[in-house]
Amino acid sequence: MAGPIILVLNSGSSSIKFTLFSGAAAHLDGQISGLGAQPHIKLKSEVSETKIDRPLSDEEGKNHASALSALLPVLEEELGKQTVDAVGHRVVHGGITYSEPLRITSSAMYRLKSLIPLAPLHQPHNVAGIEAAQAAFPKALQVACFDTAFHRKHPWVNDTFALPRTFYDEGVRRYGFHGLSYEYICSYLKTTAPELYAGKVIVAHLGNGASMCAIRDGQSIGSTMGFTALDGLPMGTRCGQLDPGVVLYLLTTKGMTPQEVSDLLYKDSGLKGLSGVSQDMRTLTESDDPRAAEAIEYFVFRIRRELGAMAAVLGGLDTVVFTGGIGENATVVREKVCQELDWLGLHIDPAKNNAREEDISAEGSRIKTLVIPTNEEEMIRRHTEKLMATADVRA
Repeated sequence: MAGPIILVLNSGSSSIKFTLFSGAAAHLDGQISGLGAQPHIKLKSEVSETKIDRPLSDEEGKNHASALSALLPVLEEELGKQTVDAVGHRVVHGGITYSEPLRITSSAMYRLKSLIPLAPLHQPHNVAGIEAAQAAFPKALQVACFDTAFHRKHPWVNDTFALPRTFYDEGVRRYGFHGLSYEYICSYLKTTAPELYAGKVIVAHLGNGASMCAIRDGQSIGSTMGFTALDGLPMGTRCGQLDPGVVLYLLTTKGMTPQEVSDLLYKDSGLKGLSGVSQDMRTLTESDDPRAAEAIEYFVFRIRRELGAMAAVLGGLDTVVFTGGIGENATVVREKVCQELDWLGLHIDPAKNNAREEDISAEGSRIKTLVIPTNEEEMIRRHTEKLMATADVRA
């Protein structure tokens, strides 16, 4: 292997996604899923050859630390006498403090844990993954890369809520998320289409988690997600935009506890709650249940509504980019979103869309419409390698 050995980890509530890089080359890519329930490991090599696809024992898959321990022999076999130089971690929330990647120290870990209330669905598991990696690779540099960092230069009007100023000063503000994905798309455009990068771009990151971002000259100036990853578009199991009065109603009139409300909004709403069928867009598009069709229509409606809002934020629009699992693969969603957008000058070519081409713009369309696969792992690798090469390792 040539170049620094970097392991990228994306730790979720019941999973760990990982990619092993040597320099810019990805040698191994995989996921450990079902932690604490039905743990399973799947691992592919750089040539997409499946090397491992098997259940883990309950002991191996009981938590993040045991899962990484189960992965170690595979990594050691791949590395030979080489060792992991650095581990790059996706961390969902950086609060008001962190606007760039940083080396993880004990003081930094303390601050990352203090942000758990701002991202209760993600941050605890990001932290657990870091602690497991520190134990597994004690000599490696540990680097945190934040999903909120890309948005930290929002204009103030898109960063605040109309609450007393003291709340803003305490950190109650619109953070925005999926920043690593947006940053990758921007880097791709800057390399392949610099004239689009320099223009007014809306990126729709559509997946189990979904959001949209207004970007001008590579800088985020508006995002559909806010204080938490609940806001904005409906998602797989998350509600998206919601009148805060609904929460008050659930707490007072319905007598629900805060935890019950949290579970409802994070785990039982969105496409899952609307359809009563599934949170998976593939299942919904194949279903003949009318509720599945209604869930898709609501999802599309919200995307179209936010697209218009983001165009207003930008003062115009040059490019729309679809990315994320749904954005990259659900041709029917892209088609529905782009219908009747003549007023924006946006037209797509149905044949190009169905053929999954990168540029799905119709001939003569004023707005360029692209489908670009995101790569958050590659973005984390770049940040980690850059931090390895600099003396700036602030914590």
